[in-house]
Amino acid sequence: MELNENARIDTSQVEDRRGSGGGGGMGIPIPIGGGRGGIVGIIIAVLVALIGGGFGLNAATNGGGSDQGDNTSLDQKCSAQNATEQLDCRNTLYVNSIQAYWRKALPEVFGKQYQPSKTVFFSQNVNTGCGQADSGVGPFYCPADDLVYIDLTFYKLLADQLGAEGEFAQPYVLAHEYGHHVQDLLGTEAQMRRQQQRDPNNANALSVKLELQADCYGGVWAKNATGTADAQGQKIFKSITEQDIQQAIDTADKIGDDAIQKRSGRPVNPDEFTHGTSAQRKQWFTKGYSTGDPKSCDTFGGSL
Repeated sequence: MELNENARIDTSQVEDRRGSGGGGGMGIPIPIGGGRGGIVGIIIAVLVALIGGGFGLNAATNGGGSDQGDNTSLDQKCSAQNATEQLDCRNTLYVNSIQAYWRKALPEVFGKQYQPSKTVFFSQNVNTGCGQADSGVGPFYCPADDLVYIDLTFYKLLADQLGAEGEFAQPYVLAHEYGHHVQDLLGTEAQMRRQQQRDPNNANALSVKLELQADCYGGVWAKNATGTADAQGQKIFKSITEQDIQQAIDTADKIGDDAIQKRSGRPVNPDEFTHGTSAQRKQWFTKGYSTGDPKSCDTFGGSL
């Protein structure tokens, strides 16, 4: 993967709250067995968050305040020479690319106008429209305020503890979260929640379909990413290689429900799956990438 150093990094698409503190108090709990004690608990908690687009945080309705971001430092850093070497600037450029794709694709494919969503960079704790969260929840999307949230230190944990070291794991994570934003805009997420209420016995299976569709949307973006450009028409990516795509697939392999259960020392229990197996996550990301068509991501239309 090679980013175009001449592409303008649009920092208006992110909100930097890393200096705001995020408030005190308890973070949103992680719904897994065995609590969150120790490094294994933290790893599993973060993984559950990643594969669940915020472990189901997008279903929360308990409200919460909103911190004020300050992009001054980020603006300066991302307008300097060699900005793409900086983690936060690179991730901002990934966000730019993902939104540039959906801004064009959503009306063309679904006849729906795309509404931008900012990504909030935070550290330790953050107040959101879905309640207060801490870094332990990993990246997530909150439909109550239409924002993506991420503590960028998550990537180090993902690499160091799970071996997902490839650079392309990062845009894969963001593309998955923006997949949830697309579902929100299309009404898919709300429809799924209503169906869960009507059919609680299949709530987990419906959640799996939502998450796998977000993975598929991530693959669709990856296929089209080299065609995305900044506001001045500069391509954002110079190249994306098959090795980059394999990095995303390898990341998906490490964060399936079955892989998480094994890592936590629990027996694999399909009845507890809410996000999809490693094989399913790889399958649906690959399907999105191979077709490059969002309509190929109909996880609700048949068997998985």
